[in-house]
Amino acid sequence: MISRRNIRVKVMQTLYSLHTANPEAFNTTLAKQAKVMLNQKLEQSLELFTTIILYTTSVAQYAETDARQRAAKYLPSQDDLNVSTKIAGNEVVWKVLGNNTFSEKIKESHLERHLDPDWVKKLYQQLVRTETYQTYIAQQQRNPKDELAIYRFIWEGVLKANDSFIEFLSDELPSWEDDAPMLDMLLDNFFKGVNKVNFLSLISGEKQQYAQELLESVLEKDELIMTLIKPKLQNWEAERVALIDLILLRMGVSELLYFPTIPTKVTINEYIDLAKLYSTPQSGQFVNGVLDNLLKELSIEGKIRKNERGMKS
Repeated sequence: MISRRNIRVKVMQTLYSLHTANPEAFNTTLAKQAKVMLNQKLEQSLELFTTIILYTTSVAQYAETDARQRAAKYLPSQDDLNVSTKIAGNEVVWKVLGNNTFSEKIKESHLERHLDPDWVKKLYQQLVRTETYQTYIAQQQRNPKDELAIYRFIWEGVLKANDSFIEFLSDELPSWEDDAPMLDMLLDNFFKGVNKVNFLSLISGEKQQYAQELLESVLEKDELIMTLIKPKLQNWEAERVALIDLILLRMGVSELLYFPTIPTKVTINEYIDLAKLYSTPQSGQFVNGVLDNLLKELSIEGKIRKNERGMKS
């Protein structure tokens, strides 16, 4: 479900947490602890993603609760007796509810504890006031494209657009701040293939192996990697370089040296982008300069060994 960029971010976050906790032990002795921490961060991301889907689905389902409660009034109005429940029968909603991995994940991780009934009601009421929703319920037929569009609108146009709800969510699930960019990608992939989602696993076996190997290589080869990086820091002492920049450089050098299937151009571009996103305004240019210089030097020395797949750019 997640891309290699997302994995790089998780490895970066893990290495940052380890280094800030114990910079003197930033080496292979932390490998076991690092693996546990990385898995925890991946699990938190999966729980956040599943909780978002749970909220989106619950808001749609609330139409039936609203219709039932309004019809049960002592003196219901005509509007109370004609509340549309079309959204509760939305095709995407039922695909989600019919996904066994969705219900298993909610039960396994007790995710319903994050579901606030008052917020579900508020978000539903916000939804029904929108022109998009009124247009949707006015159509008698169900069109797969429209069904997906309204479900997506619940997330993008209602939940995500509600600053108070996002604040509540970030308090309820602290991983929100770190995972917001990745969550956008996960949800975009979800909307492109609702039937293909496995809510019990955020990462394939191949990508899990990549994540573990990237983490291990940075820790196990840290001394060697830093001997390569330090001469390229020009007028900067390593201790004065932003920690995120140093971590990204360590990861980038590790990929250049120890991951033969990843093209060098891909590696450098990825770490430039991550530096721009997660570090200082100048970090992208800084990371680019160091990695590019190192690549040229290591290539001349014959230390960059890429197989056929890794040579492709």
